[in-house]
Amino acid sequence: MSAGLKSAEARCETQGQKLTPARRRVLELLMKAGQPVKAYDLIGAFSEIAGETAKPPTIYRALEFLEREGLAHRIESLSAYVACRGDPGEHAAAFLICDCCGRTEEIAAPVDEALRGLAGQVGYTIQTVAIEARGRCLACREDPQAAHTHG
Repeated sequence: MSAGLKSAEARCETQGQKLTPARRRVLELLMKAGQPVKAYDLIGAFSEIAGETAKPPTIYRALEFLEREGLAHRIESLSAYVACRGDPGEHAAAFLICDCCGRTEEIAAPVDEALRGLAGQVGYTIQTVAIEARGRCLACREDPQAAHTHG
């Protein structure tokens, strides 16, 4: 996690941005979680770590910044956020979401360049691409009874 935070700080610096203490704390919480986290859950966790109460606007502003800088993704269908596990910056992310246990994996979406090219042909510039695919993870397929013991 330390390397990830240092990488995020360096990325922000090269972009002329600052990873403020609040932004850093939110990114740290997302990295620690390893799975999608709702903004309101981040508020409680933020307060535990920082020893101060975080207001919703603080968390949402930090999440918007992290998303804009390519350090986090919003998973629309879950109304939750995850730290980016791919290369930071502009890339298409695909999320595999297990309907059984809720486990989520980020993979590179193979449509990024093709989609950007097609969008460009009709005058659009794509800022972000996120694909969500739902199904069952390997553990849930192999042992449906154990679905709630992992993830």
